[in-house]
Amino acid sequence: MASEEASLRALESLMTEFFHDCTSNERKREIEELLNNFAQQIGAWRFCLYFLSSTRNDYVMMYSLTVFENLINKMWLGVPSQDKMEIRSCLPKLLLAHHKTLPYFIRNKLCKVIVDIGRQDWPMFYHDFFTNILQLIQSPVTTPLGLIMLKTTSEELACPREDLSVARKEELRKLLLDQVQTVLGLLTGILETVWDKHSVTAATPPPSPTSGESGDLLSNLLQSPSSAKLLNQPIPILDVESEYICSLALECLAHLFSWIPLSASITPSLLTTIFHFARFGCDIRARKMASVNGSSQNCVSGQERGRLGVLAMSCINELMSKNCVPMEFEEYLLRMFQQTFYLLQKITKDNNAHTVKSRLEELDESYIEKFTDFLRLFVSVHLRRIESYSQFPVVEFLTLLFKYTFHQPTHEGYFSCLDIWTLFLDYLTSKIKSRLGDKEAVLNRYEDALVLLLTEVLNRIQFRYNQAQLEELDDETLDDDQTEWQRYLRQSLEVVAKVMELLPTHAFSTLFPVLQDNLEVYLGLQQFIVTSGSGHRLNITAENDCRRLHCSLRDLSSLLQAVGRLAEYFIGDVFAARFNDALTVVERLVKVTLYGSQIKLYNIETAVPSVLKPDLIDVHAQSLAALQAYSHWLAQYCSEVHRQNTQQFVTLISTTMDAITPLISTKVQDKLLLSACHLLVSLATTVRPVFLISIPAVQKVFNRITDASAQRLVDKAQVLVCRALSNILLLPWPNLPENEQQWPVRSINHASLISALSRDYRNLKPSAVAPQRKMPLDDTKVIIHQTLSVLEDIVENISGESTKSRQICYQSLQESVQVSLALFPAFIHQSDVTDEMLSFFLTLFRGLRVQMGVPFTEQIIQTFLNMFTREQLAESILHEGSTGCRVVEKFLKILQVVVQEPGQVFKPFLPSIIALCMEQVYPIIAERPSPDVKAELFELLFRTLHHNWRYFFKSTVLASVQRGISEEQMENEPQFSAIMQAFGQSFLQPDIHLFKQNLFYLETLNTKQKLYHKKIFRTTMLFQFVNVLLQVLVHKSHDLLQEEIGIAIYNMASVDFDGFFAAFLPEFLTSCDGVDANQKSVLGRNFKMDRDLPSFTQNVHRLVNDLRYYRLCNDSLPPGTVKL
Repeated sequence: MASEEASLRALESLMTEFFHDCTSNERKREIEELLNNFAQQIGAWRFCLYFLSSTRNDYVMMYSLTVFENLINKMWLGVPSQDKMEIRSCLPKLLLAHHKTLPYFIRNKLCKVIVDIGRQDWPMFYHDFFTNILQLIQSPVTTPLGLIMLKTTSEELACPREDLSVARKEELRKLLLDQVQTVLGLLTGILETVWDKHSVTAATPPPSPTSGESGDLLSNLLQSPSSAKLLNQPIPILDVESEYICSLALECLAHLFSWIPLSASITPSLLTTIFHFARFGCDIRARKMASVNGSSQNCVSGQERGRLGVLAMSCINELMSKNCVPMEFEEYLLRMFQQTFYLLQKITKDNNAHTVKSRLEELDESYIEKFTDFLRLFVSVHLRRIESYSQFPVVEFLTLLFKYTFHQPTHEGYFSCLDIWTLFLDYLTSKIKSRLGDKEAVLNRYEDALVLLLTEVLNRIQFRYNQAQLEELDDETLDDDQTEWQRYLRQSLEVVAKVMELLPTHAFSTLFPVLQDNLEVYLGLQQFIVTSGSGHRLNITAENDCRRLHCSLRDLSSLLQAVGRLAEYFIGDVFAARFNDALTVVERLVKVTLYGSQIKLYNIETAVPSVLKPDLIDVHAQSLAALQAYSHWLAQYCSEVHRQNTQQFVTLISTTMDAITPLISTKVQDKLLLSACHLLVSLATTVRPVFLISIPAVQKVFNRITDASAQRLVDKAQVLVCRALSNILLLPWPNLPENEQQWPVRSINHASLISALSRDYRNLKPSAVAPQRKMPLDDTKVIIHQTLSVLEDIVENISGESTKSRQICYQSLQESVQVSLALFPAFIHQSDVTDEMLSFFLTLFRGLRVQMGVPFTEQIIQTFLNMFTREQLAESILHEGSTGCRVVEKFLKILQVVVQEPGQVFKPFLPSIIALCMEQVYPIIAERPSPDVKAELFELLFRTLHHNWRYFFKSTVLASVQRGISEEQMENEPQFSAIMQAFGQSFLQPDIHLFKQNLFYLETLNTKQKLYHKKIFRTTMLFQFVNVLLQVLVHKSHDLLQEEIGIAIYNMASVDFDGFFAAFLPEFLTSCDGVDANQKSVLGRNFKMDRDLPSFTQNVHRLVNDLRYYRLCNDSLPPGTVKL
C-alpha cells in the first residue's frame, strides 16, 4: 500500500471526481469498484483512521466511516482481538476530540459506528461502553454528545435488526432494561435543571392574563391547587444551547418510551417535567416575548420553542398508545390526562370564538397534529378506564373537545377531530348495547353535548353558515373515488347518523325544520318560471339573488343526503313508534321529486347556467336518491298494509312512478336518469307492491323499452330499467300465498319482454362472422354487447330467488342461451366477444344451472372443453394480453362452479377438467412470472380436491372400523401427486398473493379433510413442503407472511413430531450450506422439542434468524481462516 499521506490525497481527488457533475456513469462505476476493493483489504481500517483524523473532506470522512461500519457489522468476527481493542479505543477518542467541529451528519455516523461496536462487544469486551455514555451526559461540556449516543443506543440495541443471534438480542434488551431507571433519572435531572435555571431569571408575570386561569375547569381537572399553580408559572425563555439539550433529551425519552414497559421508573416528576415542556407548543404569549427579547440575547425563536412542545407531546403520545396499563400506573395516567386537559383548556381559552381560531392558527401545525393524536388515543384507548373516576369530568372534557374541533384552522384537522367524535359515539353505542339498564343514565349524562355536536356539524355542511370554508373544498378531483367535498359531507353525515342512533327524536327535530326551510325556497321557484321563445326560463337574474339561490340549492342537496342517511333508523322494531316522522319525510320527498319532474327544472334556462343548472339537477337527483333510501321503510309499510292496500300507500307509489317516468329518456342528463333508474329498481326489488305492474306509468316504461324504434338509453341505464321490469314480473309478491302469485300471466309477460330485448341477438347466425356476412363485424359486436349485458344482469339479480322465479327466467332466456352456444365457436378468436359470452355463461352457471338441466349443461361444458385446445389456450394467454387472460380465467371460473356441484351429475367431467388444468393450462403458465390465470387455476384445483375428495380417497366405514384408523384406498394417485407438486412449485415463486392464497388452500384442505395426515402426503410430500417453507423463511422472500408460514410448518410437523425432530431437523441442518458442524449442532440444540404452537413457531423463527446470522458471520471471516 502507498503511504497514508499519498493515499489520502488520491482518495480526496477520487471523491471530488466521483461527485463532479461532468463525471460519466462509466467512470463512476470504475471509481466505485476501486473504492470497494480498497475497503475489502485486510487492514484498510488503519488508513481510514488516518483519513478521519487528517481530512476535512466530508466525502472522504463518510467513505471512511462506511468502511468501519462494514468491518464491524459484517467482518468483526474475523478481526484480530488486538485490532479490535485499538479500534474500540481510537474511535471514541476521535469523537471526543472533534465532535464540536465535525458536520452533524458525520458526527452522527461516527456515533452509530461506536454504538455498532457496543452492539457486538458490550459488556464482555467493551465493558465501559454504557458507563462512558452516562459520563458524557453528566459532564456539561459533552451533554449533547452523550444524548446523541444514548438515542442511537436505544435505536440500535433495543430492537436490533436481524444480524444478531436471538440469544444476543435478548441479552441486549435485558442489559438495557437494567439501565432504564438510571437513564430516566438523568434525563429528568437535565430537563428540570434547565427549567429551574431559566424560571428564576424569568420576569414576574404580568397579572392579568394568568391570574384568572386557575379557576373554573381547572379546579375540577387538577386535584390540588398547587399543581394548577405549578402549571401556571410563566414559561421560561431559553438560550439556544439549553433549547438544543432539551430537544435531544425529549427525543431520547420518546424513543425510550416506544419500547420500555410502563412502570414505576417513569416517575411523577418526570411526567410533570414533560408537561412543562408540552406548554412550549401552546404558549403564544411566551413566543411573542421571545421575539421581542430575541434580538438582544442569545434567545430561541418562537418556531424552535414550538418544536420543544411537539417533542414533549410525542413523548406523551408514546405512553398513551400503550393499551396494557399496570394497576400502579393508572394514577399516573389520570394525572397525565389532567395535565393535558389543562393544556387543552389553555389552547381553547376564550369566550370570543374568533380568538380561539386565530390562536390555533398561530400554533405550530405539527403541535396541533400531536395534540389531536393525543385526544384520539385518549378516547380510543383510555376513555373506558377513566370515565369511572369520579374526579375526572368527562362532560367538561367534551366541552373543550367541542371548542377544539370547531375552531380547527385546517380541513384535515377538522376531519381528524370528527374521527375522534366518531370513536366517542361508537364507545357510547357499544356501552349502551352491553348494559341496557344504564341507557337512560348514559344518555342523560351526554345528551346536551350530543345535541350541540349534531347542530354544529349540520351548520358546518351548510353554505348558509359556513360558506367561506366550504367554497375552499375541491369538488372536481377524485381521490379514493370521492372528491374533497364529498369526503367532507360523508364524514359529517356519519357523525349525524351516529347521533341519530343514540337520540332519534332530538336528531329528527333538529334536522327536519332545516330541510323544510330549504325546501320552501326550492318549491317556491315555480312562481319565477316564465315561458320564453326557446322554452322555460328561471326569472332570477340579480347577482346577489343568484348567489343566495346557489347556496340554498347546495344546502338542500346536502340535507337531502342527510335525510337519506337516516332512513335506517325508522325501520325494524321502531317502525310503528316513528311511523309518523317517517311518513312526513317520505311524503315531502315524493312531492319534491314529482315537482322537479313536472316543471322540468333540469331543462330550464337560468341566468348563470354553469352554476345553477348543475345545482338544480343535483337537487333533483338527490331527492330521488333520498327517496330510494326509504325503500326498506316502504317495503315494511307495504307488508303492514298489504291486506287493506290503503289508498295512502298506493298514492305514494303511483306518485313516485309519475315522478320517475318522465326522466327515463335520452334527453335527460345521465346523473338524473341514473338516479331515477335506481329508484325504479328499488321499487321493483325491495318494495314489490302487487299493483305496481298495473300503474299506467309502469306500462309506459314497458312500452318504451320494448319498442324497437325507441332510442336506446345509455348502457348503464338500459341495464337498470330492464332489471327493474324483469324483477316486477319475476319476484314473488311478499305476504301472498303461491296460488295468488299469478305466475302464468307473469310468465307470458316475461317471455315477451325478453323476446323483445333479445330480438336482434337471436337473429344472429354463426355465419354472421363468416366473410360473406351481411352485417359488419363491429355492428354484430355491438348487438352482442348490448344484449348480453342486459341478460346477464337479469340472471345475476334472480340467482338468489325462489325456484319458480328462476324457472320462468330460464324459460324466457332459453332461446338466447342456445344462440349464444351456437355463436361461441365462431367468435373464439375475438377475445373481447368471447369474454362477454363467458361472463354470461358464468352467470348462468352460478344462477340457473339447475334450470338449464343436465344434458344441456353437459353440452355447454363439452363445447368449451373442445374449443379450448392447448393451441387456443396458448394464443389467449400468451398473445392476446389481458383480455385473452380474462377469457381463460372466466372459463376456469365456470369449471369451478362445475366441480363444486354436489351429487354425481358432473363427476364424469372430472378427469378431463383435471387433465385440462395439469396438461394444458399449467405448462403454459407455470414458468411465466406474470400472476395472470394462476390464481384462478389454483382455485379450480383447490375446489376440485375440496368438493371431490372421494374421487381420490375412497373411504368406507367398514374399512376404517376394521383397521382402527382410517387408511383409505387411494385412487387417481398420479393426478393427486401432480396437483400437489404444482402447489409446491408455486411456493418457489415471488408472487406473494399467490403464495398466501395457496398456503390458505392447503391449510383448509388439512382442516376439512386432514390432508397432511393422508398416507401419500405424509410419506412422500410432508417434509418436502416443510423444507420449502423453511427455505422461504430463510431467504426472507415472503416476509409479510412469516406468521402464516410458521403456523403451516407447525401443522405439518405436528402430524409426525417424532419424525420431524429425529429425522427431518438433523437432515435439514446437514444440508444447510454456509454453516460449520459446530454451529449446526448449536442450532439443533436450541430448537427445543416443544409441541405447542407458540413455542414451536418461536423455535422456527429462532432457527431461521440464527441460521442467517451464522452465515453472515462466516462470510465475514478472512479467507484461509482455520475454524477449530
